[in-house]
Amino acid sequence: MTETTPDTTDDGLVARAKAIILKPRETWPVIAREATPSGDIFTRYALPLAAIGPVAVFLGGQLFGYSVGFTFRPSIMSALAMAIGTYVMSLVGLFIVSFVADWLAPKFGGESSSRNAFKLVVYSMTASWIAGIFGLVPSLLFLGLVGLYSFYLFYLGAGPLMKVPQDKAAGYTAVTVVAVIVLYACIGALTSRLSDMVGGTSLLTGTVSTPDGGTVSLPGGGSIDTGKIEQAAKDIEAAASGQTATVAASDLQALLPASVGSYQRTSVESGKAGPASQAEGRYEADGKSFRLKVSDIAVMGAVAGMAGALGVEKNKEDADGYEKTTTVDGNLVQEKWDRSSSSGSFMTMVGKRFIVEAEGEAASIDQLKAAVATIDVGKLASLAGN
Repeated sequence: MTETTPDTTDDGLVARAKAIILKPRETWPVIAREATPSGDIFTRYALPLAAIGPVAVFLGGQLFGYSVGFTFRPSIMSALAMAIGTYVMSLVGLFIVSFVADWLAPKFGGESSSRNAFKLVVYSMTASWIAGIFGLVPSLLFLGLVGLYSFYLFYLGAGPLMKVPQDKAAGYTAVTVVAVIVLYACIGALTSRLSDMVGGTSLLTGTVSTPDGGTVSLPGGGSIDTGKIEQAAKDIEAAASGQTATVAASDLQALLPASVGSYQRTSVESGKAGPASQAEGRYEADGKSFRLKVSDIAVMGAVAGMAGALGVEKNKEDADGYEKTTTVDGNLVQEKWDRSSSSGSFMTMVGKRFIVEAEGEAASIDQLKAAVATIDVGKLASLAGN
């Protein structure tokens, strides 16, 4: 087998990232033949891509702030320290997960190769790193779920790089996924960035199978329909090759109604950061208030559609309230309600591109749903040029 060395310029990085996400089946064999030193892969590929998430979260927190009934912005120093800590620990994690992947390969009929294990882990992480861009707008952080596509990439690369037989690739992936989850749970604790968007430790339970039809069931994260994944990848490629422009924040602001039932709009603001724009209004009535937000994530919306293909779903309920995340026609829908404070949020994606969310206090979750329903979907589509 002839080994090759790929282009390591910035253009080469972009081309490789695009190839591994859009055409993973064709790209993994190419990667397997490459003789690039692990040090070069780390410095020229992992270092810049791993920075996307921490930098996006840092900038998003400073530009937009975080909304929990009210909006606050963390201090620059604390946000910067958190970003640096997350970045460093994620890079350290690459080597730990690579060691685990290398150690596990022979146990699933594959071959040990520390260099190939490192390539497998780094390149499969591409989707997760790129999904970090959603941190630019804090209200869109949940879209980081599309980073789960990295598990599918790892599954496809297990054979070409680690020689794991196809019938054992799902099991190999699942066990490695558990290692990744445990690792990043530790990283989250060390950097004080705990998240339960995908059910926390519940991901450690579940079954692994590859039934007919090309479906892979990973621990706790639902099933992955490979056909839907490939279609989502085609959607991403189609969006990336177009000339999609972000809708102006002022146009989104114009969609916010002057009132929602008895609630009157008391303030409005809008802004744009990179590939995302957002407008939000504050509504008040009878001592209660909520915010109605409309966001355009442009081309990233095609990436967000990956979450629907992954079939991500979460349901949680107790005496104080409930929360659930589902997908409807490939669009994520998230609903939360706290009975004790009569507050919550309702969010839905529209056309795999726009996010509409109402969050705050209300008489019931139905009022928040009604607020979301006031946004004219037809006008959103026209703004997008659809």
